[in-house]
Amino acid sequence: MRRFGDRTTFAVELGETSSPALRVVDLWAAGKRITTDDNVAFIPSFLRLIRPTAAQVRQRDIPSCPFPGCSPEENYRLLHADETEFRERFWFMHWGETVDNLSCYAYLDDVLVIVFAFWRTTHPYPGDLGRVFVTKIEPEEFAVILQGAADAIEADFIRETT
Repeated sequence: MRRFGDRTTFAVELGETSSPALRVVDLWAAGKRITTDDNVAFIPSFLRLIRPTAAQVRQRDIPSCPFPGCSPEENYRLLHADETEFRERFWFMHWGETVDNLSCYAYLDDVLVIVFAFWRTTHPYPGDLGRVFVTKIEPEEFAVILQGAADAIEADFIRETT
């Protein structure tokens, strides 16, 4: 296993490959493994999803805090309750099946603030269901972690398919 980042803030852990196009990828945020339901990524699609996110964060193309003066948890609750297109501006880490058990939003507030909650009733840690988790990380650090993992995944994929 190779790890990029720190589990307490944000990390990508690369595990075994079951075929050249499938690989175990565990994602961590706020000390929680967020790939609890499906941690096998289809590499071509996964790379097309995470690389733009790294670039977006590196360029700080993330909206600022939606509700200044509110806690991150309250920002999550207000965004999650919003049924307009406003909340879509804050959607984050929509990276396919590996994280489709999350409702996740992000915004800039000096640092990148990622707020998320697990929503599936089949979540393996029932005490976490509906609980809001928060992680804060420097945007450049997040981008470096994601880009480093993407580069490693791609290099392995190329090596295994040639």
